[in-house]
Amino acid sequence: MDDFVFGEELVARFSGFTDWERFKASLVVAPVKSIRVNTLKTTVSEINSRLSEDWILTPVPWCPEGFWVEDKKKIRSDLGNIPEHNLGYFFVQEASSMIPALVLGPKPGERVLDMCASPGGKTTQIAQLMQNRGEVVAADVRDDRIAILKRNVERMGASCVKVVKKPGQQFKDEKFDRILVDAPCSASGTMRGEPDKVAAWNLDVAKRISYEQKSLLHAAYCVLKRGGILVYSTCSMEPEENEAVIDWLLKRHKKTEVEKINLPGLNRSQPILKYGNAKYDPRIGK
Repeated sequence: MDDFVFGEELVARFSGFTDWERFKASLVVAPVKSIRVNTLKTTVSEINSRLSEDWILTPVPWCPEGFWVEDKKKIRSDLGNIPEHNLGYFFVQEASSMIPALVLGPKPGERVLDMCASPGGKTTQIAQLMQNRGEVVAADVRDDRIAILKRNVERMGASCVKVVKKPGQQFKDEKFDRILVDAPCSASGTMRGEPDKVAAWNLDVAKRISYEQKSLLHAAYCVLKRGGILVYSTCSMEPEENEAVIDWLLKRHKKTEVEKINLPGLNRSQPILKYGNAKYDPRIGK
């Protein structure tokens, strides 16, 4: 904990909507690595058999293909260099990052848009859930991110994925059954075990990026088929990037319905329906 510096602004901020001491204790512990088995190429039982000699695999409750992974001998830390990874048998992916695609619930034969797709963990998970049947349009805007996305799509054998370099706001003449907006964010949810990220935390980033998040969400709504499903996710804990963005969408598009998320084994905090002078739509409680 000695490596961590908790600024006054950060302490005051998160004390406003968390149990600060519990939150502080979680920040100084790095998350356990996790993987998602790629059923387009292999099976859960095969990966268990292949990795069990060197690794402890603990199931992720909300994702049948997800496992937390620990090195039995405490000497091999890089999952990305073992043959099973290079063959595309699994994707190194945060357990929490597996949630959005499961909530999206894509079905074989549908047309799905992953609006901010790189590096491709959620994209290839969507393709896996669709059994490679249908079309997944995976978009990003930077050449370096597109290159990473293409490599991962190819490695995972996600043949139903079409990678495009295109801002989410430019999908105007198309329609999709389901859309994932895993939006660019301040990434405050990725600070665990990262002293530099804790020290660099700045509320201004969250406030500034929320404009882009709203723009992407509005654009997604406009190309969603009637009755379609739209999932919005971030790796941020800030109300300005989460509850406030959904509240904005509900005010702008009156016919939007909010559905309750049910994933077995998933723990969650209470949504923030009031923060400072802001009061958010009670439907966000779902």
